[in-house]
Amino acid sequence: MNNFILIFFFLALGLVLQHIKQFPTRIYKVLNKIVIYICLPAITLYHIPKIKWSNDLLFPIASGWISFILAFVFFHFLGKRLGWSNKLIGCLILTAGLSNSSFLGYPIIEALFGKKGLETAILVDQPGTFVVVSTLGVFVAAFYSKGSPDTFSIFKKIIFFPPFITFVVSCLMNVFQYDLDSNLQYGLLKMGSLVTPLALFSVGLQLTFDRKSQHWRFLGLGLFFRLIVTPFVILVLYVFILKQHSEAIKITIIEMAMAPMITGAILASTYGLKPKLSSMMIGFGIPISFITIAIWYFIVSFAV
Repeated sequence: MNNFILIFFFLALGLVLQHIKQFPTRIYKVLNKIVIYICLPAITLYHIPKIKWSNDLLFPIASGWISFILAFVFFHFLGKRLGWSNKLIGCLILTAGLSNSSFLGYPIIEALFGKKGLETAILVDQPGTFVVVSTLGVFVAAFYSKGSPDTFSIFKKIIFFPPFITFVVSCLMNVFQYDLDSNLQYGLLKMGSLVTPLALFSVGLQLTFDRKSQHWRFLGLGLFFRLIVTPFVILVLYVFILKQHSEAIKITIIEMAMAPMITGAILASTYGLKPKLSSMMIGFGIPISFITIAIWYFIVSFAV
């Protein structure tokens, strides 16, 4: 419950401070960089070395990749057909293609499935959606912001993207069964815990409710894809086609039904891909997802 209160508190705080002239609202750019370059690498270094690998883990891990590739194919071809700008296409891919599998997902999964469920949630998030945003996400952000395929430049951005570097280091630590000193782990956990308040505060500072905004129809399409289409595809693929029936699959489907990933929205904003729309995807997506997640939980309880 405390996590849910924090989500709405920091989102509301950003909204309120928008209207105080003396407050430097452009500070959200600094907050975005702190989240991406400090907090997210800390989370990776803490969690990845502790994961115990097996073939059964492939389903939770693959879900984030499937979700993003599905969004890329859908929005790229639809956008090109309808004449959308590259920035709009990139924004929708980054926000509708990535689920909020950690900041929102962890507390919800723990509430629905207990602490044991967090093991699957971490798999969906860390080697799944988190690595996707650190690799394919950076590629999409760089590609659609530039409008031209500068392969070397994009590759360099991915390789030197701090969260990606720490992911590679963390994987090596996992392979060699090495973990950091307990004091360092404690520090990483504390730095990682700042992700949710800082990211939501940043979103709140950028979120606007302009009734005449041209983004409303794109917001509806993006959230429909994120909250309805994606979990439906994973449900059909995993349960009805691949015949997987386990609690881990239930958790995976619920994780795919989460609101858009805050990091994806921040990445879109950082690269100038429709910052207002990316903030709206988070601001409206989080409260709406509480309703849709309840529906999906009811569905998977009977279907899986």
